Amino acid sequence: MRHIEPAPPKTNPKAFRAIVEGRRSVRKFTKDPVPDHVLDDCIDLALLAPNSSNLQPWEFVIIKTPELRAQIAEACMGQNAAKTAPILLVQIGRTATWNRNAQRIIEEWHEEAIPKQVDTYYNKLVQYHFTTGPLNILGLAKRVVKSAVGMVRPMPHSHYTQADIKVWAAKSCALACENFMLAARAHDYDTCPMEGFDETRLRQLVPMANDAFVVMVIAMGKRAENGVYYPRQRFDRQLMVREL
Repeated sequence: MRHIEPAPPKTNPKAFRAIVEGRRSVRKFTKDPVPDHVLDDCIDLALLAPNSSNLQPWEFVIIKTPELRAQIAEACMGQNAAKTAPILLVQIGRTATWNRNAQRIIEEWHEEAIPKQVDTYYNKLVQYHFTTGPLNILGLAKRVVKSAVGMVRPMPHSHYTQADIKVWAAKSCALACENFMLAARAHDYDTCPMEGFDETRLRQLVPMANDAFVVMVIAMGKRAENGVYYPRQRFDRQLMVREL
């Protein structure tokens, strides 16, 4: 039976615009704690982010312990956002969970009968697209095939190296981070995404698998009065948008 999902209830674009425009990278936070129910809701909404093939290549590590927060703040180059926030979220990308998660999709399918195209995609095509082989040797072979076949018909994007898979994971993780930050603003809390960190030190502080990498660290809390350093600056729309 074909799945039919009705459109969600009518939304309020003005309210959403207020959330997006109100989100700023806050550099200083008050000492007010973030309630667990707020944090949980933000995480739940982050997990609803769109992601490639629904393979969900992410992990969220919530840091509440003051001592560990202080150590992570040091690894984040002593940024005020990291030092003052009551919550730090370490967002991790995974490059080797695609096979496990593909099988989970099949095992946890919401209907008794799995559509043939779904079974084929997750049991065969995912294997093809993500397998690179030792020293990326299979990825090289795939690149040759795509170059040849692509001359006569469109070919889907594939991953030729582990670096390609890392970029793939980072894209989906970034979408989840944006969901998290907008959800925080909807709850009247603020955030600051940080790329300035020493990943080697973070790996010593936060247990993670060998295939894991830190996408960003997000500070979360109540905005201090002087928490936003400068007015927002965006370039002219015409420099950034094209219409064909």
